Amino acid sequence: MTHPLISYPQNPDTPTSHLPFSPSVVVGDLIFVSGQASVDETGKIVGDSFEGEFRRSVENLRKVLEAAGSDLAHVVQTRNYVRDAEDVTTFNQLYREYFSAPFPARTTITNCLPPSLRYEIEAVAVKAKNA
Repeated sequence: MTHPLISYPQNPDTPTSHLPFSPSVVVGDLIFVSGQASVDETGKIVGDSFEGEFRRSVENLRKVLEAAGSDLAHVVQTRNYVRDAEDVTTFNQLYREYFSAPFPARTTITNCLPPSLRYEIEAVAVKAKNA
């Protein structure tokens, strides 16, 4: 049985996976977004350069947030997984293109992804006021 304050929003373009998890779970005004990687709308991994995978992952995050009534400006925390430590400098540069001061709370872990992924991001956000 589902609680009335909990929902699992998805739009037709929300990236999904065959694995057992929801793209996001909304509890009241909080949105918990599962890890978003460089995948297409069916969940198939799309390999690319670090920058390409980063941008695709954050755009997937944006789609999930939009389905839940929010956007990147309402993200309060991110958890970032960077496969190769040498990509952290590039990660920090790209991150500033999508998030600005005051930045969300953030954790970044390196050397933690399989060879098929260079980057993954998960987030907690609040709903936008007009949602």
